[in-house]
Amino acid sequence: MTFNVNSSLSYVVNGPTTFIFNIQALNTNNQRVLEEKLEIEPQMNFEQYTSHDGNSRFIRLKVQQPTNFTLTYSAVVEMNYTIIDESNSAKTVPVVELDSYIASFLYPSRYCQSDQLMKFSFKEFGNYGSVYETVVAITDWIHANIEYTLGSTNSQTSAINTITERVGVCRDFAHLGMALCRALSIPARYFTGYAYQLNPQDFHACMEVYIDGNWIIFDSTKLAPLNGLVKISNGRDAADSAVASIFGNAIGTNVYVNCQVTGEYFEPFNYSNNQKGISFQ
Repeated sequence: MTFNVNSSLSYVVNGPTTFIFNIQALNTNNQRVLEEKLEIEPQMNFEQYTSHDGNSRFIRLKVQQPTNFTLTYSAVVEMNYTIIDESNSAKTVPVVELDSYIASFLYPSRYCQSDQLMKFSFKEFGNYGSVYETVVAITDWIHANIEYTLGSTNSQTSAINTITERVGVCRDFAHLGMALCRALSIPARYFTGYAYQLNPQDFHACMEVYIDGNWIIFDSTKLAPLNGLVKISNGRDAADSAVASIFGNAIGTNVYVNCQVTGEYFEPFNYSNNQKGISFQ
């Protein structure tokens, strides 16, 4: 499956400001960037670099003088995903057997206070027969109990805020799901990307959960098919995978995002209780 992805971000800069952007499609074993283009208008010098774990591609831009500018990105991305049958899923890999990278996604983080949600997690989700069933139950609970409302939260909203206020957007749904998984000793990481058939189009966030040696994707918003996602980044939470980080005096004025399939037949895939998951690792 091949996708065309596009994004554009515009800013008014009032004083010296450094920007770090994270909007480029990631190259992975199952996702290949066939072609891409990055432009800044007016033209400015910028630096590109990759995170130490290879899970993010960053653009760093330093603006010294007041100005307006627009960053535009486009890419053609080939996606190959794996359907994983979890009908015979075993218990989660014991923590003692996890390598250091996987184990890092068990810890509480800035937006995922899993240590404060352990009692709730064990009460609500501690009695399922498999890890997959547990994560499906968590995903369904969030979908049923948290109201998805655009503009309802901000960059300070955490999993604790979301479960208390019962409202949020995609990043809040992801943070809460990850926190509940980690509270049950199930590794979970943040996923940000482009999403085909998301309405309205925007950058999208969900979670990947480590089950039986595979990172399987779950989206409690259920707003886009899981096989219509193009990965930008993974991280412990949105602090690692923010689309734009601003250090200085600047205001965002416009965001445009689009993701389309390139003329192929598309059959949407969504997780369900048929015990099949999807992996992009």
